[in-house]
Amino acid sequence: MKNLLRVIFFSVSFSLVIAPRAGATIQDPVRVEQGQLSGAAAKSPGMKVYRGIPYAAPPVGDLRWKAPQPAAAWKGVRQATEFGNGCIQIPPTAFPAIYKGTAPSSQSEDCLYLNIWTPANSTSDKLPVMFWIHGGGFTVGGTAIYDGENLARKGVVLVTINYRLGVLGFFALPELTAESPHHASGNYGLMDMIAALQWVRKNIAAFGGNPKNVTIFGESAGSWAVNLLTASPLAKGLFARAIGESGACFVDRTFSPLTTRADAEQAGEKLASGMGVTQEVLKTLRAKPAAEVLKATANSYALASAIVDGWVLPQDVETIYTQGKQNDVPTMVGNNANEMTTFMPPVKSATLFVAGVKQRFGDMAAQFLKAYPADSDAQAVESAYASSRDEALGWNMRYWARLQTKTGHRPAYRYIFSHHPPGPEGERLGAFHALELEYVFGNFTFFSFPWDDMDRKLSETIISYWTNFAKTGDPNGAGLPQWPAYNSAQDNVLDLGDPVSVRTHVNQAGLDFFDAYHAARAAGPSTRTAPR
Repeated sequence: MKNLLRVIFFSVSFSLVIAPRAGATIQDPVRVEQGQLSGAAAKSPGMKVYRGIPYAAPPVGDLRWKAPQPAAAWKGVRQATEFGNGCIQIPPTAFPAIYKGTAPSSQSEDCLYLNIWTPANSTSDKLPVMFWIHGGGFTVGGTAIYDGENLARKGVVLVTINYRLGVLGFFALPELTAESPHHASGNYGLMDMIAALQWVRKNIAAFGGNPKNVTIFGESAGSWAVNLLTASPLAKGLFARAIGESGACFVDRTFSPLTTRADAEQAGEKLASGMGVTQEVLKTLRAKPAAEVLKATANSYALASAIVDGWVLPQDVETIYTQGKQNDVPTMVGNNANEMTTFMPPVKSATLFVAGVKQRFGDMAAQFLKAYPADSDAQAVESAYASSRDEALGWNMRYWARLQTKTGHRPAYRYIFSHHPPGPEGERLGAFHALELEYVFGNFTFFSFPWDDMDRKLSETIISYWTNFAKTGDPNGAGLPQWPAYNSAQDNVLDLGDPVSVRTHVNQAGLDFFDAYHAARAAGPSTRTAPR
């Protein structure tokens, strides 16, 4: 069960920044800190796209498992017309077929590239920037499948990034900790994201973007990353807003991509010994081909977790939020209504479902079954999907909104995406995990359904909410159903369904059960209770 749920979630430079002239027209080549870039015209009139921009040095050789280093300067004009390599990865064998096609066709350890879509006419436009972090369980994925043009058409500069994945991005060893000036190891993928945000801070004005108005947003593991960046002091000041779609890191480690440094180092030592590496461990592992190291971790998520390392993450995310130490920015979070339908087969019977509940929840089983009844086989199927959705995702997203509302000074907005894609298969799967990406990007290329005008209309609404939020920290705007800020007492969400409307206390019985369950597991001097 743990691995099943893990599957679904998926600096400084030696050069000086040459600032654009105030009010200068954006013309190729664009100058950034490393040199000049020439992009390409996008489909929309006036839109330019710049692909494959290196934001850090290739993390190869002695730079494997080190913080990202500055990208090298280049001479002449670099053609930024093709996506850079995706980060090398091995897709899990258990990955559902509907997500197959999301892995980059070109993969390499040399993968720290970003892409920019800009509709700006002038460097003085200072358009809001949206910074996309892809999902894939911190093990798979890349930027090449994401076309940011529809979002950029709404008056934002859209940035997408690659970051190191799996054991290459989240590996800890005592030897790595010892060589670190911060006495920390792991979290290289998170450091990549921070380095990319630093690059954007220095360079995005050349593309007509406002470096002081950056919104980070991501889905699944990308949403994990957004949650982690809001908790990291190293990311402070690098973004002004945050959007999380189906993923956060509050719940205990059973369902969270978060571990301690000690546990991460132990997992790293186990990997090394399993590969027969016992002498000069770090030097030997750095010399091995990346594919060989990745192969040794296939279908293992122990080496693809963010780490409470005392540096990137000084404490766990929940503690940082409960103490009000998060990067306090306007926040928009939510999840889909049928997250688990692509990952779990239907339960076989109510009898088996109830037996499993009693085995797992013990004296809390009756409370669980009150929230998720199983009086028939059909009802047991629905309750199995609903309880898995709520435990892995729904609870985390509500808890995020509640904590931000309680300990922060900026508003939170919460949504649930409930629209079903068209056709019989869409009705069977419902609003499954990652479906909302079709509507957020508006390209309708991720999944094969007979998309219609209703889907495109909903996409236009969602793109408007997302880009309005990026512009002002408030998703509301002319012609849109009103979306009130989250209120814990009302427990309100915007239902992105048919129709788009405000609802209250959605899935409350189940989410309240998991409040009680987590509090019971943490019983003691620091018992956790949900913020009210």
